Amino acid sequence: MTMSTIQCPTCGASIPLTEALVAQVRATVETDLKRQHEAQLHLAVKQAESRAKEQSERDLALLREQLAEQERKTREAQAAELALRKEKAALEARARELDLEVARKVDAETHKLEEQIRKLAADEQALKLKEKDKQIEDLKALLEEARRKSEQGSQERQGEVLELDLEATLARHFTQDEIRSVPNGRKGADVIQTVRDAHLRACGTVIWEAKNTKNWSPAWLTKLKDDQRAMGASVAVLVSVALPNEIRTFGLVDGVWIASLSCYLPLAVALREQLIRVAFARAAAQGMSEKMEALYRYLSGDEFRQRVEALVETFEAMRTQLAKERTAMEKLWAERAKQIERLVTNTVQMYGAIRGTIGGQLPEMPTLDLGTLPEPEEPT
Repeated sequence: MTMSTIQCPTCGASIPLTEALVAQVRATVETDLKRQHEAQLHLAVKQAESRAKEQSERDLALLREQLAEQERKTREAQAAELALRKEKAALEARARELDLEVARKVDAETHKLEEQIRKLAADEQALKLKEKDKQIEDLKALLEEARRKSEQGSQERQGEVLELDLEATLARHFTQDEIRSVPNGRKGADVIQTVRDAHLRACGTVIWEAKNTKNWSPAWLTKLKDDQRAMGASVAVLVSVALPNEIRTFGLVDGVWIASLSCYLPLAVALREQLIRVAFARAAAQGMSEKMEALYRYLSGDEFRQRVEALVETFEAMRTQLAKERTAMEKLWAERAKQIERLVTNTVQMYGAIRGTIGGQLPEMPTLDLGTLPEPEEPT
């Protein structure tokens, strides 16, 4: 068993190492190292805890500062909001006080004005009461007179009102027609309507007579027919409040149209349309006669004869030119036929001469066989 030695650092003597001593030394060293390690670990833990505590304290202090700053700002915002609310409440209260003050002043001024108006009205009422009573009595008298005159109005005035209404209605519905009234005192119908078409051409005349009475009179028809003949009118219409027994709304009696107040406008539309159609047919017939007469004059005149002669002369010239062209073409065709015949004859002669020289070695040519050659056609 080998023995290890160690040298003492003090005296320099060699000390043998046994296993027990080595184990003891090792245990001592391990214990010292463990103690040192634990001490270092404990120190490191303490330092880490100290640093963590310091960091936590710093973070906590920072958070406390931030929290304090936030609380300060919150208190300031709350104080500002409270101040604004107080100011708003004060302004609203002041506004209500001003509105109330203005309303009180307006009521006071209105009350004063009403008192003044009542006083003035009472004074004026006291002064003008008799005058108003007299005016009321005068108005009652005038109204009574007007009512009496209205109930006992003359037939002439009533007819004049109906005549004006008739004229205005016709003028409003037929703007392109000429509507004119006959002045009072002149003989004739009440309203004269000259019917015009879309081109403002006169198509006929309608005379209108208005009667606003309670009883019917057959004499009106005779008078209106006389007016129609005198004016040469196409149609005569009598508009009346009172109608014959056989007429309910409108109808034709002795050549005169009779209509009620509710039906005279539709009757006017129908009569006007009929006059326009008759005038159009008459104008068309008149134009046809004029066109036929103009066509007859043209056919029997010198201009038509000269144009026909020019056509005949042109036809004759074209036919002569065509005959000349045909004669020239026949001559050309005859010359070409003779040339073709000479060409065929010379070809056959040349073929026969060559075949007679070289004998049967020359192949047969059916197209040059005399028996198969076609006869020359006669020129057409």
